[in-house]
Amino acid sequence: MTTITAADTPLVQYTLRLADNALVLGHRLSEWCGHAPMLEEDIALANIALDLIGQARSLYAYAAAVEGEGRDEDALAYLRDAGEYRNVLLVEQPNGDFAVTIARQFLYAALMAPFWRALASSRDETLASIAAKAEKEAVYHLRHASEWLIRLGDGTAESHARAQAALDELWMYTGELFEIDAIERGLAQRGIAVDPQGLRPEWDETIDRVLAEATLARPPEQWMQTGGRAGRHSEHLGFILADLQFLQRAYPGANW
Repeated sequence: MTTITAADTPLVQYTLRLADNALVLGHRLSEWCGHAPMLEEDIALANIALDLIGQARSLYAYAAAVEGEGRDEDALAYLRDAGEYRNVLLVEQPNGDFAVTIARQFLYAALMAPFWRALASSRDETLASIAAKAEKEAVYHLRHASEWLIRLGDGTAESHARAQAALDELWMYTGELFEIDAIERGLAQRGIAVDPQGLRPEWDETIDRVLAEATLARPPEQWMQTGGRAGRHSEHLGFILADLQFLQRAYPGANW
C-alpha cells in the first residue's frame, strides 16, 4: 500500500519543480563568481544567480506552507536527496566554457520569460504574485543571454565555433522543457498552472530570431534526453548537491 503525503499533492509537486529549476541553475551561475571573463560579467552572472535563488526561496516557502508538515525552505533545499529533485536536466549541466553557460541560459530564459508572464494570471494568488516579480527578472535574463549569444556567434571564428558547439551539445535537453504530465495538466485545467506546450511557438520564434542575428544554425531535431522531472538525473546533480548542502548536513539546524 502506497502512503500519500502532503508532499505528493499536485500543487506542492508543481511548486517544487519550479523551485528546483531556479535553485539548481542559480547555483550553477554562482560558480562563475570570481571566474567570469570580465568584472562586469562577474557581477551580472552573480546578480542573475541571486534572482533565481530568490525565486527558489519564494517557491520553496510556498511549497512548505501548502505541505504543512513542518518543513521550511531550507529543509526543502538542503535536506532532500538527488532523486527527490524535480528540475529539468538542462539546468544541471556543467558550466563548461562561457559559451556553454550563455547557451544554457538562453535556452532556459527563452521559455521562462513567457512562462512567468502566463503564470502571473494563475488563479493561485501566491503563484501569480511570485510569477509577476519573476517575469521582470526573466525578461532581463533573456536579454542578457541573447545579447551575449549574438556577440559570440557573430564575433570571431573561435567564438562562433564555441557558441555553435554549445548549442549543439545542449539542444537534446530542450525537449524536456515542454513536457506536461497529469499533475501539470490537471492544474492547468483549473487555471493554476501553465501548459508549457502552449508557449512553444513563442520559444521557437525567440530561438530562431536570435540565432539568425547571431549567425548560428538551429540544431536539427533529434532524440531528446528526459527524466529530471521524474527524479532521474545526470551525475552532475549529485556533485551540485554535495557542494550546496554540505554545511546544513554537516551542522544540522545551523544558522547565522
